[in-house]
Amino acid sequence: MAEKIKLKEVRKTLQQSGVKFVRILWCDNANIIRGKAVHIDMLSHYFEHGVGIAAGQQGVPVMYDAVMPKSGLSPVGEVRLVPDWSSLKLLPYAPGHARVMGDMVLNGVPWSLCPRNFLRQTLAAAKSQGLEIKAAFENEFYLLRQTANGLKPVDSTVFAFSQAMDLNREVIDDIASSLIAQEIPVEQYYPESGPGQQEISVRYTDAWHAADWQIAFRETVKAIARKHDLAASFLPKIFPDAAGSGCHVHFSLWRNGKNLLPDSTGICGLSKTAKEFIAGILHHLPSLMALTTPSVNSYRRLLPQCWSGAFRCWGLDNREAAVRVPSDPTGYPTHIELKTVDASANPYLALGAAIAAGLDGVQRNLEPPQPLSVDPGSLSKEELSSQGIERLPANLGEAIARLRDNDLLLKALNPELSQAFLAVREAEWEAMQDWELDREVNLLWTRY
Repeated sequence: MAEKIKLKEVRKTLQQSGVKFVRILWCDNANIIRGKAVHIDMLSHYFEHGVGIAAGQQGVPVMYDAVMPKSGLSPVGEVRLVPDWSSLKLLPYAPGHARVMGDMVLNGVPWSLCPRNFLRQTLAAAKSQGLEIKAAFENEFYLLRQTANGLKPVDSTVFAFSQAMDLNREVIDDIASSLIAQEIPVEQYYPESGPGQQEISVRYTDAWHAADWQIAFRETVKAIARKHDLAASFLPKIFPDAAGSGCHVHFSLWRNGKNLLPDSTGICGLSKTAKEFIAGILHHLPSLMALTTPSVNSYRRLLPQCWSGAFRCWGLDNREAAVRVPSDPTGYPTHIELKTVDASANPYLALGAAIAAGLDGVQRNLEPPQPLSVDPGSLSKEELSSQGIERLPANLGEAIARLRDNDLLLKALNPELSQAFLAVREAEWEAMQDWELDREVNLLWTRY
């Protein structure tokens, strides 16, 4: 009876808003956002049990729609994509359509290969330790024009150039308004370093909603850009001589409504728990990168002295470190930033794995190395070695190999999810490792 009442309420809201289709979305192991749409007249048939999708979808790489043989999946088998109706939003950029996030369910229980369920389980593990995780994704992206001569940025300006705000005001205002209409609070905007590159940051929230918001953010930016006869891309590296696009993740740890990070007596103003969480991320980072920077193209961005987090180190306001502790006007940091992330990452997998790594640091009382107050790219090999700082993996193949040897992350992912994820990423690495940048961009700029 409760379900029927809920169905009536949802259908009434959708009908009053003129909705014709409800899109049920999922994000696969290649980080492609996919969906099936149900017409409102048929909603009662799909409200509780969702729509069917082929189980093999979680074994498909970014290049084409084919199931990878080593994924453990095949064209045989089906799971249900069940709507999470708490995530229902009207789409301001697509009148008559609404969106809901889907959970993958097999035989009435969460499917082991569901990325959303992986994050749910990781957050449950944090809760069992008395920790709540808040997070935010900080996206950089390019606004582009498609021309007969290829992709061209919308402007040729530099970082935070005020005139770029005027040049792109209409599209940025539309993006911001559309995000706010979906109850995603917009915090800051500025033109980034690359020509036509933008950054819009949204407010932090609980980690669960942060991942959902990341899906909505990518969908919204691309849709609004199209309305303005532009294209948007979150691809980590589009132009060889221009800045790459990251998607930094900001974390804070909470208990009973209190932020656990600040401690006036701690190094960099951080508590023991915060330092242990950082230590866990740094310890697992070379393996974690297969999930946070999981495309072949990612590693074109991850270079020293490019503010991308190419070294395994941390520091207060150090934008070359993989983990940055942003200073705060109060004098004590309130969150930490993982810079070695981009938007080719499935947000549920990337966020869940980073949290699992941090929790391992807390459980084992790991100590991070001393914070670094200089650019690691300016240090000699001997200086880096003496401080325990290493260059992070330089390509996806290296990161995949590190993940294969990381028992903690593989166990967190579970055998089925890790097998499918690794099969997808290894297929992408084998296919694209020798490609030139232009060929990569031609395939990937629309995917991400």
